[in-house]
Amino acid sequence: MAKDQLLGTEKMWKLCLKMGLPCVAAQIVNLLYNIVDRIYIGNMAEIGDIALGGLGLCAPILTLIAAFSSFVSGGGAPLAAKALGEGDRPRAQRILNNGFVMLVVFSVVLGLAAYFSRQPLLTLIGASKNNYGYAEEYLSIYLIGTLFVQLSVGLNTFLTAQGKSGFAMISVMVGAVLNIALDPLFIFTFGMGIGGAALATIISQFVSCLLVVGALMKKDAVLHLELKFMKPDRAAMLAILGLGLAPFVMSATESVIGFVLNGRLKYYGDMLGEDMGDRYVTALAVLQSVMMLITVPVQGFTQGVTPILSYNYGAKNKERLKKAYFITLATCWAYCCLCCVVMMSCPRIFGRIFTYEEEILSITDRYLPVFVAGMLIFGIQRACQTTFVAVTDAKISLFIAILRKIILLVPFAFIFPMFMGVGGVYWAECVADLTAATLCGTIFFFRFRKILRKMDAGGAPSVQPAANTADGEPSGGIK
Repeated sequence: MAKDQLLGTEKMWKLCLKMGLPCVAAQIVNLLYNIVDRIYIGNMAEIGDIALGGLGLCAPILTLIAAFSSFVSGGGAPLAAKALGEGDRPRAQRILNNGFVMLVVFSVVLGLAAYFSRQPLLTLIGASKNNYGYAEEYLSIYLIGTLFVQLSVGLNTFLTAQGKSGFAMISVMVGAVLNIALDPLFIFTFGMGIGGAALATIISQFVSCLLVVGALMKKDAVLHLELKFMKPDRAAMLAILGLGLAPFVMSATESVIGFVLNGRLKYYGDMLGEDMGDRYVTALAVLQSVMMLITVPVQGFTQGVTPILSYNYGAKNKERLKKAYFITLATCWAYCCLCCVVMMSCPRIFGRIFTYEEEILSITDRYLPVFVAGMLIFGIQRACQTTFVAVTDAKISLFIAILRKIILLVPFAFIFPMFMGVGGVYWAECVADLTAATLCGTIFFFRFRKILRKMDAGGAPSVQPAANTADGEPSGGIK
């Protein structure tokens, strides 16, 4: 039996673990790209805290660039899996290969745009005379590897979509392990500092890229890269953009939040004394790094189960779709709750991973429990939103993506500090996360019933142009 057909037949718990755990491992290893850089940089003698703040300032820009790969990884891969579930392999092939072309275009345009506008962007985020040099050095080198990041991240999910989650994990793991080895070599042995961390990362991403692209070039793969399918197909590209818009917005809004939170912390922190704004910006880099220990594994698990949801939706198997959703919900919620309780109970342990600077640690001790409290029910939102994407309900997914960060967190980040001072910026994250997860769960409760009734009435609908549908199915008329 072909690997993709197992998505519709294998026992659901076993299948979710088989597909989800390798993706969790891959995402955890991928997390090391960011975490290891921050650990080494934050523990550099004398300049570690300021350099860590500079690295944190780069994060919103790099997140925005990486978000464009979500169009292909979050939109193209579920569409390809759905096509496989419907038995339409040629359509899946067109989606993969047009996604590849889109990633190459994104890489060139975004890499050049970010490089030539790096100074105003870093200043806008909140760079100061103390940390600008570190941020500019890291960003300038990292942007050289934009193509490698786009391809390795954007195409990896197509391996999972055809049942090769194990190799998808290996491709990420090899790069991350290489990054761990190269970081201390370049930073300390060669004396390259923060620039060495950037160089180690792009070399590691290059290796991951080679593995992913190489696997997708094999002719025996269910989905593979082939020149004849790379001819621009307007329908395929619109489909990818339509469904991928919600994952893109989810990632891109993280960038917007980086701009807003860093700017607010710099402004209100400087009111408390000279260079205090820089310390609060550095503390945010620590808090966001810790929060990734919650969000990234959850993202990995949902990435692994998305093809299962999409395949069974395309195959019109309502009972398997429901089972896959409930397993996703239970797993994500339980993990988020466990992590939050541990982090809220002992914040200093997590803060010391990244710095021994007492002033930074005192800030993280105070605000880490607040910052991650909203994650207690984040698993609900992630499971619901993943299911919306998997069943190509793009409009609802897009709304939820915008809700958490743009509609809620951005206004809160401006309003709360007016009454609570600089700490209000951290409280804004907590309140926004709690509110968004509650609303998302409520919307899903009613919307999922409608999706199941539609499957009873006429099966999973074909994908139509988003502008012409009332129910939010994206995107470019692929039949």
